[in-house]
Amino acid sequence: MDYLIHNATIVNEGKIFKGNVFIENGIIAKIDTSNIDSCTPSSDFRSIDASDLLLLPGIIDSHVHFREPGLTEKADIASESRAAVAGGVTSFIDMPNTKPQTTTMDLLEEKCQLAAEKSAANYGFMLGATNDNIDQLLEADPTKYAAIKLFLGSSTGNMLVNDERVLDRLFSQARKLIVAHCEEEAIVQANLHNFKLECAGTDRETAALHPQIRTTEACYVSTYKAIERARRYKTRLHIAHISTATELDLLSNLPLDQKHVTAEVTPNHLWFDDRDYAELGNLIKCNPAIKRNEDRIALWAALYDGLIDTIATDHAPHTLASKQQRYFDAPGGIPSIQHSLTMMLEPLMHNSYNADEQREFRDNWLPLIVKLMCHNPATLFSIRGRGFIREGYKADLTLVRPNVENRVTKQSLLYKCGWSPVEGQTFHSRVEMTFVNGHIAYEAESGERRAENEERKAERLIFES
Repeated sequence: MDYLIHNATIVNEGKIFKGNVFIENGIIAKIDTSNIDSCTPSSDFRSIDASDLLLLPGIIDSHVHFREPGLTEKADIASESRAAVAGGVTSFIDMPNTKPQTTTMDLLEEKCQLAAEKSAANYGFMLGATNDNIDQLLEADPTKYAAIKLFLGSSTGNMLVNDERVLDRLFSQARKLIVAHCEEEAIVQANLHNFKLECAGTDRETAALHPQIRTTEACYVSTYKAIERARRYKTRLHIAHISTATELDLLSNLPLDQKHVTAEVTPNHLWFDDRDYAELGNLIKCNPAIKRNEDRIALWAALYDGLIDTIATDHAPHTLASKQQRYFDAPGGIPSIQHSLTMMLEPLMHNSYNADEQREFRDNWLPLIVKLMCHNPATLFSIRGRGFIREGYKADLTLVRPNVENRVTKQSLLYKCGWSPVEGQTFHSRVEMTFVNGHIAYEAESGERRAENEERKAERLIFES
């Protein structure tokens, strides 16, 4: 079916304007700002009145852990992609620390086949670096995978790369963007050893220890080393989930196309700080750790300053039972893809500004969020034909209703793990409809993927070389 979305408030490429979008055969066929008649198709179509809605490009979440294969007690591609489209996410890039780890193109192709059968959203995957697979990474077809994921600190499904010779070869010869998890392993392990001796089995063993173990120093030292190596070899490097104010000093605010070192932040590191451990405990235990309020404020400022280039979730589900273990045994990771867009829109929807200030904030904030969650991921990962509302591009689109109460309940969660640290929160925007390749993948009215007797329309992402 084709669609005419009319009278929408379109947010795209730095502008906010009223307009109509006609979707034909899964493609954005026409964008019109004058009248509906000039956009009306001759074929059978559904008309959608978007008079009170924001129309955004579909969110591209470039950092997720959907846990399939091998860890499907936590999540799987079907469940998490369903949560994704309910949150306005139309494309995702999945990480390699599954079972088996995605360290060869054969294993990556197997994950693509799983996604082709199950995913409600467009999909791509990263290849994981290890101390032993550098030859496979350098020989892989760069159009078929998103980037090389490099763990410079251990995390879930340990893929730590700590051989200096391997790192030098990777940075000097890689043909793809390297996405790095930066935490200095020696610092983390020394802190962990000391705190286990001091606190294990006592009432001090709580999640509040996490930023004291995975410290600012651990992040800064590792990020500094990665950036220094990238500059030495002129490597394209993307720092994942920046969590500290000090790391921001290492970044540039040049335009994206002039950078070879870029950075990502997660909504969780913008939303929570160390005061929240008292209430939420292990539910907000993640790697790198959520740190001080001062860090959180600095990360928000960095969005405006151009130091941070993408917002991605690091969506990382675990079973509730595993998170309810004692702190040292509980895994790190937070499910968040269903709520990332509403989290990032909340400052705009719920504040005390006067009318003029509110308008100015809106005119700056909405385009910035779209830039960081849609445009920049598409550009940075060289994703063909997505991330923008442009004629001829794939119709990956999100309709959002602003200024409406949207309470997160356990019943509303679509994550397989069935929990979220934002459960009980009331947001003030809601995703109404999500289009994936011109087909409705989610509609709030039904709360489910629409049943139109059509085959699944998600596609594999193509990465320009």
